[in-house]
Amino acid sequence: MTVLEALVHTPAAKALGWALFHSLWEGALAALALAAVLCVTRSPRVRYACAGLAMLGVLAGFALTFGFRMPWGLGSATAIPHAIPRAPADGNDLSPEPPVRFQMANVLPWLAPFWMAGVILFHLRGAAGWMGARRLRHRGVCRAPDPWPARLNQLRAKLRLTKPVALLETCLADVPVVAGYLRPVILIPVGLLAGMPANQMEAILLHELAHILRRDYLANLLQTFVEGFLFYHPAVWWISGVIRAERENCCDDLVVSASGDAREYAAALAALEQARWAENQAALAATGGSLMKRIHRLLDQPKGPAFAPFFSAGILTIAVAGALAAWQASVPAPAPQPKVSPYTKWLEEDAVYIINDRERAAFLGLQTDSERVHFIQQFWERRNPAPGSRENAFLVEHYRRIAFANSHFAGSSTPGWKTDRGRIYIVYGPPDEIESHLFGAPATNVPTEQWLYHTIKGIGTNVIVEFEDKAKTGDFRMTEDPDKKGATFVRQP
Repeated sequence: MTVLEALVHTPAAKALGWALFHSLWEGALAALALAAVLCVTRSPRVRYACAGLAMLGVLAGFALTFGFRMPWGLGSATAIPHAIPRAPADGNDLSPEPPVRFQMANVLPWLAPFWMAGVILFHLRGAAGWMGARRLRHRGVCRAPDPWPARLNQLRAKLRLTKPVALLETCLADVPVVAGYLRPVILIPVGLLAGMPANQMEAILLHELAHILRRDYLANLLQTFVEGFLFYHPAVWWISGVIRAERENCCDDLVVSASGDAREYAAALAALEQARWAENQAALAATGGSLMKRIHRLLDQPKGPAFAPFFSAGILTIAVAGALAAWQASVPAPAPQPKVSPYTKWLEEDAVYIINDRERAAFLGLQTDSERVHFIQQFWERRNPAPGSRENAFLVEHYRRIAFANSHFAGSSTPGWKTDRGRIYIVYGPPDEIESHLFGAPATNVPTEQWLYHTIKGIGTNVIVEFEDKAKTGDFRMTEDPDKKGATFVRQP
């Protein structure tokens, strides 16, 4: 008998096999209960707590099933009766052996060694991640420049966080992360403190401090530990994803409550999208979770519970039905509003500033949606700096610029991408320098902004783009075309 067979035939293997089997429906029930909670509440704290309880419930069910199935009284000897078959009277009196029947109890113990191997592998991966996070805080780091350490202490006091926190710059990370529990450290990519606007940088630091305040680093390690034991269960991975997403939402809410500016914080997250880093699971990054979902949630947060829209819709339906019953006169139906095709939106909004005349004419000549989809894919691939790569850096950066323009440059009735500043920002990116007189220039008393680009290909060097808000409505208009050759600087929408 091999070692594997000897292991399979132990009482512990049999109990473990039954525990693995029953945990499948136990985990499914926990996931269904969590899904019901997610449908009726939008509070990130409630959703986070319920998701944590669901994961602990699956683990507890696994442990209890194992305990009930495990024969703990192994110290006393037990007599196992064996039936001795009766010898046949002669060689021709042999009766056929009964057919072998499938029994679950004989198969389940074989799951035990494979489960043990998976647990070892997942925990080795978790240990490697933890060691990598420890190395991250000691290699390639330097102290953050003044005045950011002092500013971090002010932000820490705003959140009433008493634990000291170090702020370091690192060349090994692409986005801000927090590592450590007893002595937490916030690691900022080199150059980000100087390259990002101060108010946006403070919002990102508040997010990392919120993780420390909530002890999320320790919770994340415990979550990874539980994932290692229940790695085989799809429901557990879904529950774990909910935990990570709601953890980020809880920290986002703390940032908004401390700063009071959800739009500015959403813009800061959008600015980090292009620098998304596949962060170590033992570290907590500001871009964790579904970043676009977090941004949409910040910009358009519902004020009531999730069932409030259905309740309101029911009241509205009853009111409309009563009004129609009382109103006997026939009223002509309003003309249906034309539905904007997504391909028209892509042409006239998403790609309006970067598509050339030849591409526009070719796109307008397409006849089927499949041709349009293929054209759009090829359009972005032609601009991909690394053709064939899984992630198109140009595409990600382009939509980040659109999101930034919409959140920063929108007028009272004009979306940000359609304004002059939005157009310049989407095509040429953030300027190298900005000189702002938002309360009026000294000579004219008109709010102005001057953007300096050190180099613009095809235009020249040290290009200055000036914007004025003569009506003082927040709608800054470009004063003149910086292209001295007389060409159109940016295509008008």
